[in-house]
Amino acid sequence: MRSGLYMRLAADNIRRSARTYIPYLITCIVTAAMLYMIGSLSLNTGLDKMNGGYALREILRVGWIITRIFGFIFLFYTNSFLVKQRKKEFGLLNILGMQKRHIAGLLFTETLFTAAASLVCGLIFGILLDKLMYLVLTRIVDGNVILEFYISQKSLLSACVFMAVTFLIMFLSTLIQIKVAQPMQLLRSADAGEKEPKARWLMAVLGAACLGGGYYISITTKHPLQAITMFFIAVLLVIAGTYLLFMAGSIAILKIMKKNKRYYYKTKNFTSVSGMMYRMKQNAVGLANICILSTMVLVMISSTGCLMVGMNEIIAQRYPYSFIVESPDSELFEDVESFIGEENISVSESQKYSALEFAMLLEGNNLYIPEDRTYENLSDVYSVEFLDCENYNRLTGKSISLADGEILFHTDSKSLKSDVLRIMGTDHIVKEQLNEFPNIKEYEIAGHIGIVVNDISKIYELQKQAYGEYSSSINYKYYFNVDGGDKEKIYNDMIAYLRQKDVNFMLDSDFNARSDFLGLYGGLFFLGLFLGTLFIMETILIIYYKQISEGFDDKKRFEIMQKVGMSRAEVRQTIHSQIVKLFFLPLITAGMHTAFAFPLIYRLLQMMNMFMPGLFAVCLLVVFVLFAAVYAAVYLLTARAYYKIVSG
Repeated sequence: MRSGLYMRLAADNIRRSARTYIPYLITCIVTAAMLYMIGSLSLNTGLDKMNGGYALREILRVGWIITRIFGFIFLFYTNSFLVKQRKKEFGLLNILGMQKRHIAGLLFTETLFTAAASLVCGLIFGILLDKLMYLVLTRIVDGNVILEFYISQKSLLSACVFMAVTFLIMFLSTLIQIKVAQPMQLLRSADAGEKEPKARWLMAVLGAACLGGGYYISITTKHPLQAITMFFIAVLLVIAGTYLLFMAGSIAILKIMKKNKRYYYKTKNFTSVSGMMYRMKQNAVGLANICILSTMVLVMISSTGCLMVGMNEIIAQRYPYSFIVESPDSELFEDVESFIGEENISVSESQKYSALEFAMLLEGNNLYIPEDRTYENLSDVYSVEFLDCENYNRLTGKSISLADGEILFHTDSKSLKSDVLRIMGTDHIVKEQLNEFPNIKEYEIAGHIGIVVNDISKIYELQKQAYGEYSSSINYKYYFNVDGGDKEKIYNDMIAYLRQKDVNFMLDSDFNARSDFLGLYGGLFFLGLFLGTLFIMETILIIYYKQISEGFDDKKRFEIMQKVGMSRAEVRQTIHSQIVKLFFLPLITAGMHTAFAFPLIYRLLQMMNMFMPGLFAVCLLVVFVLFAAVYAAVYLLTARAYYKIVSG
């Protein structure tokens, strides 16, 4: 068969199947464009001149990897819908005399055309939109806009290789399906799944167990450090549970509904339940995919958006003073005050004190450091801060005094149920349990314990013996706010001044931190929006193809319903009932997943200094409402195509 004939046949097939082929082609184009854009942004040298440029670059590189992974899964999955619709066509061509090698040639020509059109159009759109995405990113992170037209050759090559490999794998997969199938199997492929599915109770129970396990982990994980490792386990359990319940649990529920004769033997319920049961096996995987993608969109956009919205409050919590200077050298106080005096800096508020802080385990009334210095049960790990009487009185304005062996005790998580606290093997009498402790950091990811002692040097020696070279030093801290002045200049001048004094110090400031926070949070928010857009696009296309596929599958069945006496209105009502239940189930399940994921996601946000659960809840609710509105709009639009196919 000549190549020219292949080209004509391929063009005719694409034109004839425009309803299913054009959305697929658009998807391929958008995927290629997004691949180029995220790659080009991660390689843009302008990032180095932005706030938090290094963090931005690393975040975008991770996004580039994620886009490639999900781009491949997405294209491969949507291609399967096209193949399913065309198997009957391939079988008919084979019966009419076209050999499978000719079908392979036709398929190769179509794949080549689709790949070329996707790459050319996608990369052109990607290059044109690249600068727009760069402007959006700079706007989010409040960066300097440096516009230079350039084409990222590395990103261009990466997108070309990715799309070429993906189309090759999809072509080979389709070819294998055609090669191993007999012509009659291909012709009858559209009728597959008409046999009533069996209830697989074991799979349903296993799915419920997986889902329950994931939910349990989310609810019971209390420590942010534990959340990092438990998050991935919970995600895998929820994903497995979702697929198992959609595939087996849905059939089991429908079987139970069928056994309820009062409910089942009604016209609308009979046709709706029967229709869903016959098609649920085919729909299950697609609906589970929609559910998982919807959950990812909700979690990503709400969590990253929450960080951006609450950034100012986060900075205010973490930096109650404009400048924070810490040092193990006791000369710090004199040096900072000398700098303030020499530079004529107007200080509005200041605070200075010394403290000793390190990690310990609290079990009952025993506060200790493990011999191997490992902390397996993170929920019992506390950041313990020791103050002597002098510093405690300076911070609180009180005038307490303690004898040797007496302490004041405070914890932010649980009270001590004893008047005696053993600290590293030595018993101490708790003279008073404090309701509050000065300078507790609201952003501490571990629990906090504050202890006031008479002599801090003894505690220092004990922890030095336990931790050895990893021991903490008594830290001298000087915090202050300034009235007016250039904070950046003060920051740079103070660094130069303290370096001249040969002081080992750490200097931080709220204005300096803002740049880092903007780079980190802004990059995550941009990535959340970018990947959220990709996943929404995937969700829309899956819903569209699911509606089209269901329309062709159900057309003959509903024609039979009309022939046996059901009116057109009854048929339409049955369609509506079935489709609504079928396609809104993933949205409801995604909302349930997100609600149960809330505690675990919040623990992860605590690692990012976000300690405002109310704000996160509001962001999550707003994102869910907006996403539900988009989801409903997509459903209404795609349902029209379904009704036209079924009623046509």
